[in-house]
Amino acid sequence: MIESFKKTLWATADKLRANMDAAEYKHLVLGLIFVKYISDTFAARNAELVKRFADPADEYHLPDATPADVAAELEDRDYYRAANVFWVPEAARWESIRAAAKQANIGKRIDDALTLIEAENPSLKNILDKRYARAQLPDGKLGELIDLVSTIGFGEDAAVARDVLGQVYEYFLGMFANAEGKRGGQFYTPRSIVKTLVAVLAPHHGKVYDPCCGSGGMFVQSEEFIEAHGGKRGDVSIYGQEANPTTWRLAAMNLAIRGLDFDLGKEPADSFVRDQHKDLRADFVLANPPFNISDWWHGSLEGDARWAYGDPPQGNANYAWLQHMLHHMKPDTGRAGIVLANGSMSSSQNNEGQIRAAMVEADVIEVMVALPGQLFFNTQIPACLWFLTKKKAKARKGEVLFIDARKLATMISRVQCELTDEAIDRVANTVAAWRGDAPLPAYEDVAGFCRSVKLEEISQHGHVLTPGRYVGAEEIEDDDEAFAERMQKLAEKLGEQMAKGGELDLLIRKKLGRLGYEF
Repeated sequence: MIESFKKTLWATADKLRANMDAAEYKHLVLGLIFVKYISDTFAARNAELVKRFADPADEYHLPDATPADVAAELEDRDYYRAANVFWVPEAARWESIRAAAKQANIGKRIDDALTLIEAENPSLKNILDKRYARAQLPDGKLGELIDLVSTIGFGEDAAVARDVLGQVYEYFLGMFANAEGKRGGQFYTPRSIVKTLVAVLAPHHGKVYDPCCGSGGMFVQSEEFIEAHGGKRGDVSIYGQEANPTTWRLAAMNLAIRGLDFDLGKEPADSFVRDQHKDLRADFVLANPPFNISDWWHGSLEGDARWAYGDPPQGNANYAWLQHMLHHMKPDTGRAGIVLANGSMSSSQNNEGQIRAAMVEADVIEVMVALPGQLFFNTQIPACLWFLTKKKAKARKGEVLFIDARKLATMISRVQCELTDEAIDRVANTVAAWRGDAPLPAYEDVAGFCRSVKLEEISQHGHVLTPGRYVGAEEIEDDDEAFAERMQKLAEKLGEQMAKGGELDLLIRKKLGRLGYEF
């Protein structure tokens, strides 16, 4: 039911978009969905409190309370904070917005409502995107969009409401990424890639960090993983940073709607030049930094403490990202999972080869995974996963696990593929077995898929980390007799066509004869 609802909602919203760019329109849609959600959850909490005030058996019971007493008690913000519900002033509630949807000044009314919500909820300060008054929508379209969002029913159960919103929000982020093309990937990492990173890292507890967090998908998936494995929200502390102001707001809203505590820094900022978590040492780092960016360098980065394995080239940030994340990992227990372009595994330009060699020899590279093509909305550049660690399992010191997952993709459209849960489980279980995490079966190399390789062998290959170089060819089961029989039939058919003779014909006969095929 929710799947059909999401598709209908997107089809209608996309039709309303008219000539507006998806990059602009997404903020209007997602902002309204956010307001509808916090308004619905506020109303549900309000109704719940009214019932509890009247129930003699409830701890919130108000004996002999007059309607005025109840109304006054409902104004106590602590009742809402206790249930992780945002306080929504009356003028900012959805019904007030909906009632004014057809008025000419509806854009300004929404902006004013967002300002009121921010004033009442410090965690949302400077996060809500107040752009409705200047939105370039045709007359009446904003009102139609409000009517459309009004059809989203979040219900009275807070957990269900959060799940519905999370699904709608993520679906819209993904669809907007698809509609935007290249730029969309700046804020959205396909879910199956995030799930793979999270499944391998298994962030059950502690501090989770993403220095280029986009819309916050890594954090959301980490929380879902924890809950799916018997943990609870709050077992992890979330730290992130994002340079793009509008994407930074998206991330904050994406986390806020799920009731997660987070620290995205005081403002949007570049992680290299204005690192807002300088003293952070995280248990887990998950990131999908922009591939191969060339305009990242600033003179203030010369000799930075983060470049422990060598100065990264000024024309490509890949090895700056890797070292930035290593710097922010806990010394003994820190682990990281990073998405990068395939070129990062083998490039030797401008000191990259030397940095990679230093990282290999320092034994901080744990697992390398080659991904299928066509996973991303925004680029056809082949990608890979780097898994880093500050301290390997004793049995795996001096080894790197290589996994070639390029054949594990499932096509979901003509131009898009994904990794299914089964494929993700295969990768994650392989890594867990290699690490020796009980109670999985013992790890074994699988030709064409995975292989554990000593650092000495990697050194012999020039410290290139491409999995295909190490895992070998997949074993193909074939019946030798059946193969020989097919070859013989092929030779006989060739013989029939070569009956007229000639020098080329004789040469082919001679070659096939040496292989044992007569005709």
